[in-house]
This record gives sequence, structure tokens and C-alpha cells, in this order.
Amino acid sequence: MSTAPYTVVNLKDVDDAAPRFGLAPNLESRFARGALGLEHAGLSYFRLAPGFRQPFGHRHARQEEVYLVVSGSVRMKVDDEILELRGWDAVRVAPATVRCPEGGPNGAEIVVFGAPAQETSDVELLRGWWSD
Repeated sequence: MSTAPYTVVNLKDVDDAAPRFGLAPNLESRFARGALGLEHAGLSYFRLAPGFRQPFGHRHARQEEVYLVVSGSVRMKVDDEILELRGWDAVRVAPATVRCPEGGPNGAEIVVFGAPAQETSDVELLRGWWSD
């Protein structure tokens, strides 16, 4: 990790992982933990196209996350509840809680704050978890 007392990174300069998983252009996902040299936190950026829903829900064994809607709006399924979120709404999601965001009519930009990477992955992906 970094030995400097600070790190400056533009989130738009971090590699977009969505194309590797066939989710572009509807999703942009940038995981900045490594680029920032974070040891005790995680930071990610997501851009969701209008009406685009991630094709999986997920939960963690130990990691809670905070989702901050920076622009647009988001419908987010959290366990069995649908949340309607707008710009500057923040929602904390407990580790074992399944979550999945969907871009609103104008899409959305979301910044997610989480915990550091674990030696073994504590994430469980649930494909097709949110179906109409």
C-alpha cells in the first residue's frame, strides 16, 4: 500500500470493470481500493443506465456498505423491500442483507463505501435474485 500520507485519484481514471463482465454500456463500475492504496476501507463508483438493473444481488459475510446516490435516482431492493432513492440519499446495508440497485428514469451515479478486502472473498453473488 501507499507510504504517502495521502493519495489523490479521480474515480473516472480507475479501470472500468463492467466491460470484462459484459455489462457495458449499461453499467460502469470502478473499484478504487487499489488505486487509492486503501488498507482499511473500500470505495467504488457505479454509473447505471436508465432502467438498468444489475443482473445479480449480493451480500457479504462481514462487510457493511454505504451507498450514496450522487446523481439521478435509484430503485434498490434490500432483502424484500424496494427503496426509492434520489440524489444525495445514503443508505447503509448490513453485511448479510441482499442488495441490488436499478437506475431510475435518468440513470444514476452511485458511490459505495465499504470495508477492506478480506483474505478470502466475503461476497456472495445471487444471479437473478431480483425478478419481477
